[in-house]
Amino acid sequence: MRKSLGRMAFGLGVAFAIAGPLAGVAIAVPVTPATPRTGRLVEVGPIAENGFPAWYRDSNGLRLEACVTVEDPLCPAAADELPDPDAPVSWPDNFPGEFFYQLAGAELTMTNGVDAGIGLDLEGAFAGEVAAEGDQIVFGRVRIRFDANQGERYRITHPYGIDDIVADDRGVNMTEDIGIAAGNFGLAMNSRVGPFLRWDPAVAPAAPAGYTGDPGVEHRIVGSPYGTNFIRIERLNPTTGAVLAQMGFTDLFSVQGRLAVNSGVDLSQATYSLNPDGTGSLDVFATSEAGQSIDVVGNTTLGYRSTRLRSSGARYYGRFPITGPMPNGTMIEVVNTGDNPVARKTRSATDMVWVEEVRYDSDARTLLVRARSSDRLTNPALTVTGFGALTSTAFTGVTAPPPTVTVTSAKGGSTTVPLVGAGGTFAPAAPVAVAASPDAGPIVGQTVRLDGSGSTGEIDTFTWTQTGGPAVTLTNANQANATFVPSVTGTYTFRLAVSGPGGAATPVTVSVTVVGAALPGANAGPDQSAIRGRVVNLNGSATTGAETYSWRQVSGPLVSITGATTSRPSFTFPVHALPAAPGPNAGFVYNNEAVTLELTTTNPAGTTTDRVVITPQPDAFAGMAVRYRTGNNEWRISGNTTLVAGQRVTAVVGNALTGRVIGTANTDAAGAFSIRVTGPQPAGATTISLISTTGARTLAFPVNVTN
Repeated sequence: MRKSLGRMAFGLGVAFAIAGPLAGVAIAVPVTPATPRTGRLVEVGPIAENGFPAWYRDSNGLRLEACVTVEDPLCPAAADELPDPDAPVSWPDNFPGEFFYQLAGAELTMTNGVDAGIGLDLEGAFAGEVAAEGDQIVFGRVRIRFDANQGERYRITHPYGIDDIVADDRGVNMTEDIGIAAGNFGLAMNSRVGPFLRWDPAVAPAAPAGYTGDPGVEHRIVGSPYGTNFIRIERLNPTTGAVLAQMGFTDLFSVQGRLAVNSGVDLSQATYSLNPDGTGSLDVFATSEAGQSIDVVGNTTLGYRSTRLRSSGARYYGRFPITGPMPNGTMIEVVNTGDNPVARKTRSATDMVWVEEVRYDSDARTLLVRARSSDRLTNPALTVTGFGALTSTAFTGVTAPPPTVTVTSAKGGSTTVPLVGAGGTFAPAAPVAVAASPDAGPIVGQTVRLDGSGSTGEIDTFTWTQTGGPAVTLTNANQANATFVPSVTGTYTFRLAVSGPGGAATPVTVSVTVVGAALPGANAGPDQSAIRGRVVNLNGSATTGAETYSWRQVSGPLVSITGATTSRPSFTFPVHALPAAPGPNAGFVYNNEAVTLELTTTNPAGTTTDRVVITPQPDAFAGMAVRYRTGNNEWRISGNTTLVAGQRVTAVVGNALTGRVIGTANTDAAGAFSIRVTGPQPAGATTISLISTTGARTLAFPVNVTN
């Protein structure tokens, strides 16, 4: 039986997890085995032409390379992952969307007649699901799937550990992917996959030469870091965890993996030096496996011939004579002559930049940089990042320098060095006094607040003094905020003085006009729109004559008001609820109602009110594509939202939002989303409906059903 467990849906629109419940995902908790772990993946090889590591090595010294060809029956790339399965594999035009370094797993029939599948893979793929430079990812995958009644609890022991899983409405359906970060290939070594699984050499037949096994033949294996080279499924008491029964066991696995015969090569750096007479040298730094034959390819223009690099372990180095100038963009090539096909890497040769001095004078506000290039023949122009061309004079007007200075040569060399400061040290500047007028005109008998909290700088003392108007008693005259209660109408003036370690500020004066008792003029501000999930700031500062403020909600989705007794409160507009997984959700209601708030203001003369309406900003779906593959029960749903707000999007089966949940995804920075999951089956439905947390809604969108 050819191994098929590994070829399941993979998509970055929905994140797989094992630590808690997600829509349509069983609750799974990894259990630390009692036996200490004795191995793992330990090293990533050089990057190949396709942008993926040439190999991964485990702690047993086993190196596996990527299975990206279709002509190798023991290590094939799946034809359905190639844009053109009838054409040769090529990068990037005809490269598989998914492939494996290790594809391993087992299938067994449990005592209740249910088939179970376990996959343990090291997989390569693309963040955008199609071959593209910069999107390459490699991750370790543990996947466990079998039918079970919702709420049943199972313990699954496998070569890479133990998982305690509670079934959901789709049974036991858990996928753990570790390492999904474009270009960060070392993260896969943090997964549970490793060391690699291979046929047990003590059990006939032996694995085909150069392979970990034949994926078409089930066989006993070795490689588990815990010695658990088997699958055991036990049913547990849902509450106590006690074992109720062993449901299945197998020590036969399907294993796919090709031993790496090539080592590859990386060209880390190629730098040159030229004397004024045009003679000089080229330094080449490369890496590969120890004991490789790494050559620099000769360059007749530069005046050197193909030469072997010197090695120390995985490091390779060579120094070669050159004559004449080095044109911009000159490419240096190294090859691993022991590889078949020969591995090659090229890199632009660059000069080296030496920074001889970097000094910042805080008094003169000047930055002095002295540097030179290793190319003394052409003396290429040097540039200081953020400041411009390097000359013999200092950069002036530099108020705040960066912590490091980077000097770049026109020949490609670059060096970054820390900045050294000089000059006098800083002391606090004199503060600035700011006295704000009350938000609204006060009335007789009302407490009036004098606000100096907007003053800036280091402040030790505040002093409020009345300078005009009927005499009053100031409360907290030595604080940032002082108050008084006027007994008669009139204009009152006050002076605010502040001082600190930098000296005394210039005093400022504020005038307050007090009027007779009159009803306050409540003003809750203009109606506005807001994006769900964002903070909404209200403004009742246009209110007149108010002594107290009180905001309350009149209608709309429930909100929590912060600062409800101030003139400028705020609240977070609630996101729209999503249908709950797994569904169906017969009681789900779409409600895009506005939030209405009422401001009540009071003073000694009485009370007035005003209302403000905050309407959710409209959101909609665009660019929709929906596909369901009957062959592997896979949904592929993508589209865009008109609001770019990081919202979540849920898709359900059917013409309304009350159906079974397919999956949920987050939109990216451009408002795009992608849901790629398995199940639930459409059960005859030909449409789906979608909703976002920002209120976008699409009903009865047609589904493209394929096999």
